[in-house]
Formats: sequence, structure tokens, C-alpha cells
Amino acid sequence: MTTELERLAVRLREFARARDWEQFHTPKNLAMALSGEVGELVAEFQWLTAAESQNLDPATLAKVRAELGDVLLYLVRLADTLGIDLTAAANTKLDENARRYDPASYHGSARKAPPLTS
Repeated sequence: MTTELERLAVRLREFARARDWEQFHTPKNLAMALSGEVGELVAEFQWLTAAESQNLDPATLAKVRAELGDVLLYLVRLADTLGIDLTAAANTKLDENARRYDPASYHGSARKAPPLTS
């Protein structure tokens, strides 16, 4: 069974191959591009209050949507070049966070948990 992320990775791979961009899509370059796109996403929220960030006007929401698309594309492409299954990585991380942040101790709290010990 092929997931949406896997289909997107294949589309991105074909997109890069058709333009001979694979030579530029090294993990380092993709990570740097991803960081730049995250910066562009963050810039859309800069100087907004918490309330404003939850009620974006249509123009800003469209920009945020486009930046989220860019972030996802670079993230999927980076994972693909490294052979990392993003869904598995995310599920593993969520399982780890569930162990680190038990509901009884962290309910309603924003404090950081100590790192897990092996």
C-alpha cells in the first residue's frame, strides 16, 4: 500500500530528475533549504499576538498555506534522499514523547521533560 507521503516523494523525485536537480539535492542543501522555508513560515507570524495568530486574515492564511507546502516538500525530499520513512520516524518520536510526557505529570504544563535514559 502506498501512502500519500510516498506518492509525494515519488513525484518530487521525478520532478527533480526531469530538471537534473538531483545533483543539488544533497542532504545538506535540502536541510538548508528546509530551514529557509521554515524561516519564511515563521516570518508570517512575526509580530502577531497569540490571538492574531489564531485568526489569520485570508491573505496571510494563503501565504502560510504556501509556506507550509514548501516546508513539507523539502522535508519529504530530504527524508527521501536519506531513505527515512517520515511516518515511521514521526510515530517513533510520538511514542518517545508519550513516554517522556505522561499525562498525570504534564497535563496543562508547558515545562520541558528531561531526556529519556536508556
